[in-house]
Amino acid sequence: MLLTESQDIAGATAAAERVVEVHRRLVELLRAGQTLAEIDAFVGSTLRSLDSESAFKHYRVRGHPPFPSEACLSVNECIVHGTHDMTTTPIAPGDLVSIDIGVRHQGWIGDAAWTYVIEATDDVSMRLVQSGRESLRLGVDAMQPGRPLVDWAKTVQGHVERDCGFSLVRGLGGHGYGRTLHGPPFISNVVPSYPGEWPDAFRSFRPGMLVAVEPMIAVSTTEIRSEGRDWPIFTSDGSRSVHHEADVLITEEGPLNLTAGLFDLPDVVGAVT
Repeated sequence: MLLTESQDIAGATAAAERVVEVHRRLVELLRAGQTLAEIDAFVGSTLRSLDSESAFKHYRVRGHPPFPSEACLSVNECIVHGTHDMTTTPIAPGDLVSIDIGVRHQGWIGDAAWTYVIEATDDVSMRLVQSGRESLRLGVDAMQPGRPLVDWAKTVQGHVERDCGFSLVRGLGGHGYGRTLHGPPFISNVVPSYPGEWPDAFRSFRPGMLVAVEPMIAVSTTEIRSEGRDWPIFTSDGSRSVHHEADVLITEEGPLNLTAGLFDLPDVVGAVT
């Protein structure tokens, strides 16, 4: 959707601000030994304290049961759509935990994800997290009004695969949103390799456009696997993954990241000082 009225922009901004605030509070909570169910319960109670509700819980997609969780909680090889009940194993030092928060506030959606390192980790995983964060920053800067959507993909893919040597997951990408969680256009993280692969690739970023963009990166594969009708999506080879997502409003002056506060968060959380 295109936002042209100041009250609509204010509504989208308020929803995005609540996503950032939930993430801020998660930084103070996350530590080794917690279960996904405990983290999910915290997200739900925090959303309610912010006069909001989850945009994800009970969300329906054809071929899947209703999504069961307040947030998407994806650990290590789980790329996206992890659920609070997919494991009872507590998170451990060195885990990469990607948390995607969807907010519904006064009719508007906010939707952004960040990946956290629990306590400490190895060099490869740390570089993976930094690749996700930096690819998002660079990609948002490329989302200039009048330029094609493929500029986003060129920038993100160039950084992740050429500069960092990691792999962008194929088949998943960003999307328009606003008063609904998902809408056109689809925004791929990779440049199309054949005609028709990404029909919107040369559609232009337009002032008023509201999109959620989200690089999903694995150490060593572009392919995914899932388990039947269940929600979580994993790397095909079991390698670790990260997921960073921002809500962006395209303005006449350029892209405005409504969730820019996420960049102020630490990569490593729960470390004993």
